Amino acid sequence: MRARLILLGFALSLGCGDQPPAATPTAPAESGANANGFSAPSELTAKANAAFGAALDLAEQRDFEEANRGLVARDENARVESATGRTWSPQQFAFIEGDAPASVNPSLWRQAKLNNINGLFQVTDGIYQVRGYDVSNMSWIRGKTGWIVVDPLTSNESAAAAHDLARKHLGSDPVVAVIFTHSHGDHYAGVKSVLPNGEVKGVRVIAPKHFVEEVTSESILAGTAMSRRATYQFGFSLPYDERGYVDTGLGKQPLSGSSSFAVPTDEIDHTGQTLTVDGVEIVFQYAPHSEAVAELAFYLPAAKAYCGAEIVNRTMHNLCTLRGTKARDARKWSGYIDDAIQRFPEAEVVFNSHHWPAFGNERVREYLKGQRDTYRYIHDQTLRLMNQGLTPREISEQLELPKGLAATFANRGYYGTVRHNVKAVYDFYLGWYDANPANLNPLPPVELGKKYVEAVGGAAAAKEKARAAIAAGDYRWAATLLDHVVFADEADAEAKQLLASAYDQLGYQAESGVWRSVYLSAANELRHGVRDQPIVAASAAAILAQVPLDLFFTAMSTRLNGPKAAERDPLTLNFVFTDLGETHVLNVENGVLHHWKREADPNAAATMKITRALFLQLVTGQAGAKELIFSDDVDIDGSRTELLSFFGLIDPVNGNFAIVTP
Repeated sequence: MRARLILLGFALSLGCGDQPPAATPTAPAESGANANGFSAPSELTAKANAAFGAALDLAEQRDFEEANRGLVARDENARVESATGRTWSPQQFAFIEGDAPASVNPSLWRQAKLNNINGLFQVTDGIYQVRGYDVSNMSWIRGKTGWIVVDPLTSNESAAAAHDLARKHLGSDPVVAVIFTHSHGDHYAGVKSVLPNGEVKGVRVIAPKHFVEEVTSESILAGTAMSRRATYQFGFSLPYDERGYVDTGLGKQPLSGSSSFAVPTDEIDHTGQTLTVDGVEIVFQYAPHSEAVAELAFYLPAAKAYCGAEIVNRTMHNLCTLRGTKARDARKWSGYIDDAIQRFPEAEVVFNSHHWPAFGNERVREYLKGQRDTYRYIHDQTLRLMNQGLTPREISEQLELPKGLAATFANRGYYGTVRHNVKAVYDFYLGWYDANPANLNPLPPVELGKKYVEAVGGAAAAKEKARAAIAAGDYRWAATLLDHVVFADEADAEAKQLLASAYDQLGYQAESGVWRSVYLSAANELRHGVRDQPIVAASAAAILAQVPLDLFFTAMSTRLNGPKAAERDPLTLNFVFTDLGETHVLNVENGVLHHWKREADPNAAATMKITRALFLQLVTGQAGAKELIFSDDVDIDGSRTELLSFFGLIDPVNGNFAIVTP
């Protein structure tokens, strides 16, 4: 079984999981709790949310007008079920209507209403979008003989549903090109469903430089941890109701399922690069190290339409996502938006990879300037305060957007927030250390929790203080205190229940959809435990089947159990891929796995001759290591025992690790 688990964690960074199961509480339910254990919004939360909403013009209709503009068709009865058992349907979010309940921040409720607007829309002549079938949009651009599809969603299933809706109204002309705007799974993983007969042959695939490397980095190298954290960010375990999942702020919940991948045929590596694709002139803007390390945007001169990809949105975005990613360069990000303003001054429409378009030249410029200045303000003011000696927490506590930016809904923190974007800017320049020696080598959570609880007079005293904080509406302090109690004693059911109730209220008050999902997912796990989320090997296999083998082996090296490997003698192995004509030499020494594409090492302990497809089955668990190595299906020269020993050094993956408990 150990060998069958090798590399199963190479799943898409947007995560996976079953439909939320029925609640099985592990602690007594609170008075007023619903069937899933979530507590009622407190009177203080209700007042806080009411005051928050009163400070905003929630009745503003321009966004709703633009979100509904150009509707071609929608299917209110649509239902999509993925390979993981998750579903998407407009009916799941039908509860989002009328005024916000006390358990949802009214600004987020408004954003959720906007993101509920789904269907096929005409953006302008020759440009269409399917919106609301996933967290992202699928765009269709009319060419001379067929269609150019931009960003084919998170899964084959959601992409197939969006494709079918588009085909009903746009006709059957073939897809002749696909554009991947960037390297995140919700913009490429459904590609098979839009390709003619599911095959990439004859279709141009356009992507930014380093696209494949960055897909591998995020979805493979860091895939397991990112997938687990994504279950919190996107609320995969939460019920769909007013005390549960509402919206990501960026769009509806991603529909994880079966995945596909295509290697680019055309690479964009500089701004101003122009391609004519099926008769359509496209001027590309290369935007690396913005919302993704590998990202592009583009302009369609004939339509005066700018596709901002994900560097502009109807929300403030993340400079470092809560699921985890490389910190992003806010200065460059802002600069790309300014470049678009200067480079394409005649633009009459902006359409993006998420949300709804902006229409009219004046509106376009206003919108782009607001997005540009939001990121630049956070960048510049963080550095100003950082250079005065303030730490990330201190800066995030005091920095706010100026009224002119904050009053515009597109700049508000529905997905990213000022508070965690400040910390991302700080980390980008100075790293994790805030220069306070107390934080240089702090105690780990369990030991810190025990000492903290002891210092405040024991668990009973800590819980009493936490109850008082909850009663006073000081939920942040209550959560900090109770987190230490839970890590000091994981079996303390009362502490878990109290902490869950504090997280409920923090979630209910959050304007950010992902903050809400994170808090409520934490509360859910404290009440019900960690629920198994199936790791979908096919997600990784779709990528691993096509990336260069050097990236494949780089991924394998991150699974090597270093301490265990360091205890054994150096080991050299040859892998000959008979279908590719490639030989790769692997060496394990000092707890490190090195790999080179070169001639076989004559002194290797073993040489395995195998096809890439069979090797992929081996490392994704579709074939057992012991059975395969000692079978007649592969040609092995040398020690089969050493080969088996090598695979035994590759750690199995636990994609369901604890987060809010030790």
